[in-house]
Amino acid sequence: MSRTTVGPSGGPLRRGASGRGLRRGGESERTNLQVVTSLCELLDELLPGSPYRPHSRLRTFVADRPGHDARYAIDAHKLRSELGWEPREDFESGLRRTLVWYLENQTWCERVMDGSYRGERLGSLP
Repeated sequence: MSRTTVGPSGGPLRRGASGRGLRRGGESERTNLQVVTSLCELLDELLPGSPYRPHSRLRTFVADRPGHDARYAIDAHKLRSELGWEPREDFESGLRRTLVWYLENQTWCERVMDGSYRGERLGSLP
């Protein structure tokens, strides 16, 4: 989602110091379960005819990842304070746009999963 968070002019990419790491985030900390619940609810809405509705039935809790991330949180304070950056998307709109993209590009997803995708671009950024 770089094109929507940084913008076409480059913004922070052109004003930031070379070699510094700056994180983009939207002040929207979520637990893993909250992210999965949001995805399931969006899938229910966007795929009303899906045989998997409610998609929350597909959740499976596993114990094979001790120490994995319990939540998602990105501290974008440095990017905001030093460069004046502000996100153009919130968590909900960004998640929706991302999910819609994947649903509209299922052939690409299948190629990634079967190994036939070799990194070629799908298009150009505006």
